[in-house]
Amino acid sequence: MIIVLKPEATEVEAKEILAQIESVNLKPLYMPGTERIVLGALGDERILNNLNIGAHPMVENVKPILSTYKQVSRELQSHDTQVQFGDVTIGGGSFAIIAGPCAVENREQIFKSAELVKKYGAVGLRGGAFKPRTSPYSFQGLEEEGLQLLQEASKEYGLPCVTEIIDPAHVEMLEQYVDAFQIGARNMQNFKLLKAVGQSHKPAILKRGMSATIEELLLAAEYIYNEGNQNVIICERGIRTFEKATRNTLDLNAVAYIKTKSHLPVIVDPSHGTGIRELVGPMAKAAVACGADGVIVEAHYNPQVALSDGAQSLDEAHFAKLMNEIKPFIQAAGKVVA
Repeated sequence: MIIVLKPEATEVEAKEILAQIESVNLKPLYMPGTERIVLGALGDERILNNLNIGAHPMVENVKPILSTYKQVSRELQSHDTQVQFGDVTIGGGSFAIIAGPCAVENREQIFKSAELVKKYGAVGLRGGAFKPRTSPYSFQGLEEEGLQLLQEASKEYGLPCVTEIIDPAHVEMLEQYVDAFQIGARNMQNFKLLKAVGQSHKPAILKRGMSATIEELLLAAEYIYNEGNQNVIICERGIRTFEKATRNTLDLNAVAYIKTKSHLPVIVDPSHGTGIRELVGPMAKAAVACGADGVIVEAHYNPQVALSDGAQSLDEAHFAKLMNEIKPFIQAAGKVVA
């Protein structure tokens, strides 16, 4: 339920109502605005109705939250959430470009790739240390050694870094090395992992599952948010369809739709969404046009020797072209480069 207080309501009166909500084991939410205070109550609405909150002299109106995803919905919060990723703000009128290799392979590779993406204006560094691969014989990542190398490159080039987390037990370890977690498509509905990341305060980039609906994606975000971590970034990375020409079908209408239904920032991964190097640039520009708050792309100083995803990784020429050509699209969308 959403409880809108009258303009003259004070913080003390708001806390009295929140205490009533908590007394019947419902989850209270406190959302002070510029003009008035809005409260929320999550749980069995029949119990809330018995409290007769609407009769309180400082309550203007009470209305139900109709969407299944309560806290990440625009019904509960109309203004856009901004998430701080290192010293970079994602959301709120800026457009962030995060880039780097699929996986951290060795010191030379991650440092050269970080130098490359920094040179052309990326504001964040990506790189996987733990790699969930379809084949057990594929490169699985350097694990903690990879985290150490990623952190060193991040500090050397002044780029906040993000890596994929695949195990709830890794939260504490990863917190020491990275500025944000990435929850990959395969783990979008790993509910123990979502809860564990939700108990951290590190930003979480949540990727859409390969066959997930938009509602399932937003409910996965709700899991993280419900545990107390409000630093959630949605990532559209393409879904599996009958089309075989590209690795996935990049569902850009999902970006525009999510922006109308949720206050969370949304970024796009055109590398996984297409799987083809030459398509990354056009789809990144399309992501700007449909309202995305940023892109996360794969870039490697020498994709020909990459241990994973070389075919979709941008080399220096392609990355420079992308960074040059995307700027007019960002400006036309009324945003600024983060």
